[in-house]
Amino acid sequence: MIEDLHSKILNWEAAEEQVHNWQTEGEKIVFTNGCFDLLHYGHLHYLAEARDLGDRLVIGLNSASSVSRLKGNHRPINDEKTRLFQLAAMEFVDVVVVFEDDTPLTLIQLLQPDVLVKGGDWKPDQIVGSNIVLSKGGEVKSLAFVEGYSTTRIEEKILGSIKK
Repeated sequence: MIEDLHSKILNWEAAEEQVHNWQTEGEKIVFTNGCFDLLHYGHLHYLAEARDLGDRLVIGLNSASSVSRLKGNHRPINDEKTRLFQLAAMEFVDVVVVFEDDTPLTLIQLLQPDVLVKGGDWKPDQIVGSNIVLSKGGEVKSLAFVEGYSTTRIEEKILGSIKK
């Protein structure tokens, strides 16, 4: 089982090769990205829905340094290895690959997914890499946001600022 998890966590070169092989076989590749710091129902619902849009789900995971730049020095709460393995443990996730930049633009250029997905707080024309995917005839989707679920909300609850 642990080998199965390791086989889903790929470097950029291996991810590019795997995505290319799947596309050559006619499979539709869905790509999404995020910090996925404290996994919650909103994340799980979103990722399962994203997977339903194609044959394979590839997740670009913000590195720890990227999360800190985007969310503040107190984040990520979970280290990179934990976040990688949590995502890889999901049955409907096929590949997880870390990126260091603040956006996954370079990774999207490399992988050339067929479908690009983000959560409902993003409009399709605001999604980084949408022009790349659309220019090759792909799709860009903004999936519905599940209200009441966020890592920030969990963090606030832990800190005692939200009543149960």
